[in-house]
Amino acid sequence: MRRILITGLSGTGKSSALSALAARGFRVVDTDEPGWKERRDGDEVWREDRMEALLAEETAQSLFVSGTVPNQGRFYDRFDAVVLLSAPPEVLLQRIASRTTNDFGKTDEERDRILADQAAFEPLLRATATHELDAAQPLDVVVATLAELGR
Repeated sequence: MRRILITGLSGTGKSSALSALAARGFRVVDTDEPGWKERRDGDEVWREDRMEALLAEETAQSLFVSGTVPNQGRFYDRFDAVVLLSAPPEVLLQRIASRTTNDFGKTDEERDRILADQAAFEPLLRATATHELDAAQPLDVVVATLAELGR
């Protein structure tokens, strides 16, 4: 079993990649779903009890976890790979404008925050990732690369 973290900013395609990986038979957990995060010191962070339990499970099936939170680095040693999905700002904004599954990024203020987060946090994610994928590529290319990491 391999454990892969898919991280990156809003609009990079984490949820789309997870959905496609699930369709290929991989086990997936989207930590943006209810129950995985809690508020701590003004930030949304992973619930460490749930993440500890998830990563302690032993199954034959590889696990892909998606999310970007301040305390994710605490769990890096339990992942076989930490994959950063990145894309140019114009790609992020175009995807966010057209997506229907998540309302975040629809206002000018939220789009400004996404661009500010990209400038501030993407370099930190890049420095700690084991892999970086250009999420501007077609989804099937990104998913094929992720699936290979999960084998």
